[in-house]
Amino acid sequence: MPETGAERLAGIPAEERVLLLPHCLRPSQTCPGRPSREGFRCPDDCQEDCPIRTLGTEARRLRYKGVCVAPGGALALRYVQSTLPRAVVAIACAKELSEGAEAVGDLAEPRPVVVVLPLSRDGCVDTAVNLEDALRLLRAGADTCPTSNGRVTEVGALDLLGARP
Repeated sequence: MPETGAERLAGIPAEERVLLLPHCLRPSQTCPGRPSREGFRCPDDCQEDCPIRTLGTEARRLRYKGVCVAPGGALALRYVQSTLPRAVVAIACAKELSEGAEAVGDLAEPRPVVVVLPLSRDGCVDTAVNLEDALRLLRAGADTCPTSNGRVTEVGALDLLGARP
């Protein structure tokens, strides 16, 4: 039986993980964030009630290596290549998750463990994610640290990535 995403992350310290989020999770009409070469940047004083703020704040509290709010897969892949995490928690639409996992699979060894959570509502603007599932995934084993083996694991109802045991 394949391991769940939480089980895969449990052995990797938060300091060696990155969180990838799609910019489409932001509230398009009211978001004060601005695009940059490193992805969308939320202002330090942001008070928006949005998944990006909630998940980014939690990842930083857990001491994740980094958080990238990307407009697409190319920037997300560059971020992974520049930060060299042992694990990637990626939240996005099915298409971006599939393409991203394939691109990470093409990286040189050692490849990070990739755990994905599909959006609960997609459509490229004002999308949604199940925050309870996302927070549970971020927190999974955040204080433990055995080794990883570089496999891709899928979380949720979609079998996007052909996860293997």
